[in-house]
Amino acid sequence: MKKRMFEIMDAFHRYNAENMAYLAFGLDKEVHYDALVVAPSFSPYKLKMDGYCKVTTLKEGAYIAGYLVEKDGLKIAWIKTASSDSNLIDHVAICAELTFDKLIFVGAVGALSKEFSLGDICTPSYSIAGGLAHTYLKDSVREYVPFERVEPDMQYVDRIVRLSEESGYMLRKASVFCTPSIAAEYFHLEEIKAFGTDLIEMETAAFYLMAELLEIPAVALLVVSDNSATGAALVGRTDAEQECYERGRNQILPELTLRAAAYHVE
Repeated sequence: MKKRMFEIMDAFHRYNAENMAYLAFGLDKEVHYDALVVAPSFSPYKLKMDGYCKVTTLKEGAYIAGYLVEKDGLKIAWIKTASSDSNLIDHVAICAELTFDKLIFVGAVGALSKEFSLGDICTPSYSIAGGLAHTYLKDSVREYVPFERVEPDMQYVDRIVRLSEESGYMLRKASVFCTPSIAAEYFHLEEIKAFGTDLIEMETAAFYLMAELLEIPAVALLVVSDNSATGAALVGRTDAEQECYERGRNQILPELTLRAAAYHVE
């Protein structure tokens, strides 16, 4: 863990309680977890993982929840959060108290190009931070860089891509624009498309910046939920579109999440 992450933790503990991961999510800092899964809006139940994993609900709040997912000796800490980069930063920060080997983001993503279909599983090659929350991870909030480009550890990401291929699934690398607003993004859609990114969602730039501070191997797994280039809507999918999306979300996404969690980090 980098010095700045320790400083962030020390500062918020100065004004808040210790053991915040337990208070918020019911997660035990004495337990060693194979992975921490961060999933805006997605619970293991929503992905139907309780059909083949042991899923224990640890704590549920108004918009966040904590779960323990166990399968074949794996022990996964799973936190469901609300959407947005600020929510991701806050909730991953309090989980820095925990011990885990890998960090996995699980979420939905919109496509900006006709090359992507609903249900495709993607991972960022880079993310453009369209919001401001990530600036609070810097030494000073005056260091704001508009539309900062954030790159993951591609050596590790490529390992997960190969692991996916070996499992019979395609994990597509694609560039991502991170928007702070869903409703207003459509008004600025042509500007956003001018950045040349393939996909659009809210959290992966912040996710990879947090992974860098934690110094933990990390990968984001994204299921395509809509496509503004083809007219495949987020709300109001056709039956065929819904079937493709649900296969990606309920079959491939959880399978790759488990495989990534089980992957041995050398």
